Amino acid sequence: GAGQAEMYAGLQELGVANGEDLKETLTNCTEPLKAIEQFQTENGVLLPSLQYALPFLDLHGTPRLEFHQSVFDELREKLLERVSAIALEGKVEERYKKLEDLLEKSFSLVKMPSIQPVVMCVMKHLPKVPEKKLKLVMADKDLYKACAVEVKRQIWQDNQALFGDEVSPLLKQYILEKENILFSNDISFLQNFFSPSPKTRRQGEVVQKLTQMIGKNVKLYDMVLQFLRTLFLRTRNVHYCTLRAELLMSLHDLEISEICTVDPCHKFTWCLDACIREKFVDNKRARELQGFLDGVKKGQEQVLGDLSMILCDPFAINTLALSTIRHLQDLVGQDTLPRESPDLLLLLRMLSLGQGAWDMIDSQVFKEPKMEAELITRFLPLLMSFVVDDHTFTVDQKLPSEEKGPIPYPSTIPEAFTKFLQENRIACEIGLYYILHITKQRNKNAFLRLLPALVETFSDLAFSDIFLHLLTGNLTLLSDEFALEEFCTSLFDGFFLTACSRKENVHRHVLRLLLHLHHKVAPAKLESLQKALEPTKQSGEAVKELYNQLGEKLELRKPSPAEVTETPSMELPLPTVPTPASR
Repeated sequence: GAGQAEMYAGLQELGVANGEDLKETLTNCTEPLKAIEQFQTENGVLLPSLQYALPFLDLHGTPRLEFHQSVFDELREKLLERVSAIALEGKVEERYKKLEDLLEKSFSLVKMPSIQPVVMCVMKHLPKVPEKKLKLVMADKDLYKACAVEVKRQIWQDNQALFGDEVSPLLKQYILEKENILFSNDISFLQNFFSPSPKTRRQGEVVQKLTQMIGKNVKLYDMVLQFLRTLFLRTRNVHYCTLRAELLMSLHDLEISEICTVDPCHKFTWCLDACIREKFVDNKRARELQGFLDGVKKGQEQVLGDLSMILCDPFAINTLALSTIRHLQDLVGQDTLPRESPDLLLLLRMLSLGQGAWDMIDSQVFKEPKMEAELITRFLPLLMSFVVDDHTFTVDQKLPSEEKGPIPYPSTIPEAFTKFLQENRIACEIGLYYILHITKQRNKNAFLRLLPALVETFSDLAFSDIFLHLLTGNLTLLSDEFALEEFCTSLFDGFFLTACSRKENVHRHVLRLLLHLHHKVAPAKLESLQKALEPTKQSGEAVKELYNQLGEKLELRKPSPAEVTETPSMELPLPTVPTPASR
């Protein structure tokens, strides 16, 4: 049958008899038993001592096939060991010559399942498998599958489309994993999207597989970077920027200097990686990063495209934004203006470069974005004035109130603040991080004061998944406020529900939040929210699924409100967190 033919593929070319030959012999002979005996003698293992041993095995009922198979397996193991040894011994040219000869002799048997591992092993150890053999392997699906990654690399480097087919599902998986974390049902301010350290993230399956596929091959590394750039341009999805940095740092961990030394971003990324690990850019590293940016030479500006992509990684932006907020608080304490702080200016410069990545790669115009003076002279001082308002209010609360009634918390927002959030990307990013910061401090007054500014922001940043993921996590710290009508109306009606119908992702985040905190919300409010959040015909599966989960939880709650006294584990009383300014 066809299976038989496959099993003995290529033996005839080598002058070795196979099943077909035996069939022919038996068809054309007069004494079949004699013919079989002769075939066995001619094609058996040629060892004199076996002449007597084989009949002895026959007596024990051991089939000849079993004996030959075990001899064969033993020999194959020895051969595989020998091939691996040849690959390491003697002069380079000589050892590869030996392997090439061996490949020439054995390649015709590559389809025989029993011999295939040997042929594959020979190819694996050849730094350059002959083109003709690679083409044959590539043309045969099963052979291609059975190949070692070392051989596949040689095929891929001249076949970008084939390599793309291998890489593409991994990139899809990577993006999906990121989105699953952002939409995860576990909401907590302790554990969020940015919690895992860079080292931990690089152990992820996709990064490890890509690292393995690339090996030390610069050409393949460049291809992957090209895929990432193209996908980033096509989708504007910033997770591709994260993967760009993770891949480089994964090769760095393995000390693959062949690639690290030729990637002009290597040292910059390495330094930034240390900052991301600490979630803070300290002065020493700030100097180092600035040195790299200032060191971009005339004629090499294209490296800015790569650096901007590294800085556009959400983990980098998160680190730069958190550091900016900390610097602003320190400046309030030191009575210093933003424009007098070189460290702060550098953070803004890197934020601009990161936020400008898409435009730069799209336009292919490689120069640093111009920093708007207004951002430094007007917007940041505004944020600092909010910090001052908080200090003043806190101090006022502590003063003995004589005739004067309690001083109300300032409730209006300067119009300039709202305008900046709408028109300036960097201002918007920093403003959003400031709001996350006050939420994390459980500063309800400041939160409710600034919330209305989030309804319309630059390119809808306040409704982006990363911001909403962080905001929902931090809001668990204000969980007791959800019992208050005013708080819920501001948060839900004033913010979330303004975008739910036009943005599926916002709908999902609100449902995630309610699944987590429904037991804190006043029943009447909960009922109206349940109506408002009902999925429409256009809603996706994820929204419907979350809505049903919420419905089930609320059904369980109905019978006796008295039972809902136990607090969920997240709501343990927390020690009060000192503001970073007081360090």
